[in-house]
Amino acid sequence: MKTITSLVVVAEVAGLSNLLRGAMAQDTLRVNADSVHLKLENNRVRVLESILQPGGKEKMHSHPSYVVYVIKGGRVRIRNADGKTSETDLKAGDVIFRDPVIHWGENIGTTEIAEVLVELKGQE
Repeated sequence: MKTITSLVVVAEVAGLSNLLRGAMAQDTLRVNADSVHLKLENNRVRVLESILQPGGKEKMHSHPSYVVYVIKGGRVRIRNADGKTSETDLKAGDVIFRDPVIHWGENIGTTEIAEVLVELKGQE
């Protein structure tokens, strides 16, 4: 009985953790309005332009599945909601597909990073 109770508590905590993570996830247009701008939106896609200056940091936000087209590259550090961190060198012309994510980015290079993001609606 103690094992079953422990499993229920773990499941409830995991569910609460997912709920809190979802509550932390904000629309990038709202929380990063200084660096992200809406270019087009319809019932299938949302197209965003993102410009991050050297040293610039985004706030935690979420995306559904999306495609990134890099206009101006640079070095970026990405921090995911689960605590994982990665660093990437982006190059102009790179095209990247990403699954739904909760994260924030930081321009750790010396050049402006400019991207076009195409979020896919109804793909989660």
